[in-house]
Amino acid sequence: MRSRIIMSMLTGVTLLASTLLGASPAQSAAARPVDVPAEFGTDWHDPVTAAPPVTRPVGSPSCEVTVAEAQFKDFTPYEGTYTPPNRCGVSWSKVVLRMDGKVKGRQYDRLGYLHIGGVEVLRTSTPQPSPDGIAWSVEKDVTRYSDTLSRPQPVEMLIGNVVNDTYTGIFDVKVTLMFYAGKPVARDTPDRVLTLHDGTLTTPRNSERIVAEVYATGSGGGCEEYWYLTVPDAAPYSCKATDGPYREVQIKVDGQLAGIAAPFPTVWTGGWSNPFLWYVVPGPRAFDIKPIEYDLTPFAGLLNDGSPHDVEVSVVGVPEGQAGWSTPVNVLVWQDAERAQVTGGLTTHRASEPVNSSTYTPGSVDEQHRLDTRGAHRLTVAGYVDTSHGRVTTTVSRALANTSVHRWTDGENTDGLTAAWTDFENVTVDGRGPGRTSRTARTYTMDGTTTLGAGDRLRTVLTLGDRAAVTQTSAGRRTAWSWLDDTYAGDATYTANVPRDQRHAVGTTSERYRLHGSAGCHDRSLVTVQGVLTRDRKRC
Repeated sequence: MRSRIIMSMLTGVTLLASTLLGASPAQSAAARPVDVPAEFGTDWHDPVTAAPPVTRPVGSPSCEVTVAEAQFKDFTPYEGTYTPPNRCGVSWSKVVLRMDGKVKGRQYDRLGYLHIGGVEVLRTSTPQPSPDGIAWSVEKDVTRYSDTLSRPQPVEMLIGNVVNDTYTGIFDVKVTLMFYAGKPVARDTPDRVLTLHDGTLTTPRNSERIVAEVYATGSGGGCEEYWYLTVPDAAPYSCKATDGPYREVQIKVDGQLAGIAAPFPTVWTGGWSNPFLWYVVPGPRAFDIKPIEYDLTPFAGLLNDGSPHDVEVSVVGVPEGQAGWSTPVNVLVWQDAERAQVTGGLTTHRASEPVNSSTYTPGSVDEQHRLDTRGAHRLTVAGYVDTSHGRVTTTVSRALANTSVHRWTDGENTDGLTAAWTDFENVTVDGRGPGRTSRTARTYTMDGTTTLGAGDRLRTVLTLGDRAAVTQTSAGRRTAWSWLDDTYAGDATYTANVPRDQRHAVGTTSERYRLHGSAGCHDRSLVTVQGVLTRDRKRC
């Protein structure tokens, strides 16, 4: 039988159980600021994140274009036409997307996307509204899609939604693009942006660098929304997956493994059975879902023959026939302007045997059930292209690892997870001057427990981490570096299974986003109590 906790958790992005809302006696009235209510009311602060805003060029002429403006009340996509600006030249130093949204009443959290010319330029999810209404915004640097934006394109946008007498929230959304005139940075801005056609890719024959980006999200209201909590069939838990919780996003070219990656464990704004954790401060990446990037340049010699090639993205660990993952693909291509065709070949392809081990330890009267999981995989590919500026060899190495400990009681009234995912990537380019290397070390962490106690008081305590260290070198000397630490922490309690006005919810949430490096410094901290923003501190 599914527990009350998991039944709430499974509502996720598609559904969020109507019983969710409530309180905890853990707050001290004596310590509470005067302007903070004793519990959540009918309104709270608009959603806010500690991430830095997108920087803008100073002194550059700019133009704004409205891309989409719609109210989403069902699963009918908005369809329109994008026309490039006519006053900012034919190239841009930066293009910034901004989505502004409003919603009020009651509504689940929902997933959304924006396609321009078939290219996915934004994947997002929504906050959950207060009865009085909220407004929020998302910004994203979309300069890399300049090729797509350089000509008129069809537009499609959808935030799938259901509106009825109970769930009344309609998402009122406007998306604009701000263009800044100037010359783009050549290495950062591709010449072409392609999409797959019936699972195949045909690249220009003079492609010299190829990068695929995959907006991989586990969602849909089923167990894959909480893939990190799934257990093998032998364990008594409501979310099953034959091989346990290890997930890996793979990309293949003509059936050959071309890239591996750890999916980010996104927690949507209804996640972990407790929307009070996310009303003001969402979890990392929830509003701006970043794509996984795969450097496919070692395969350029194969792809450049002018024929379509099969490109397949799959998620390892998903039970056969199980839905719940979306993996749209864009392909970014840099071309050799001096060559009609760039030839080359794949020289190295080395993959380790995948590790995926889940050990279940049965619980007892005194001990919780426990699942210990360990997963790992390595892949190295190398290839060359003969360009107008000589032979260039690209070597891509990626190493993934995951460890987790999942503990729960009979009935799942206590359910906890401590997990970490690492994704280490090295890309080395030799030729065309000094050798260049980019090293990226990504670490994602999750540590939380949900407990349904006396009086149906449901409490969730959760910490999430999104960390990355990037170092770029040329001829053995460091040329650029960055270090990111985005940490979220929340503790919220409410009474479940009662009408909304009887849930007596309280909660404290915080986020600190630190980004340091050769490009500058950003350090911002947010703290909320009962939906009131009590701290917004910047240290840089």
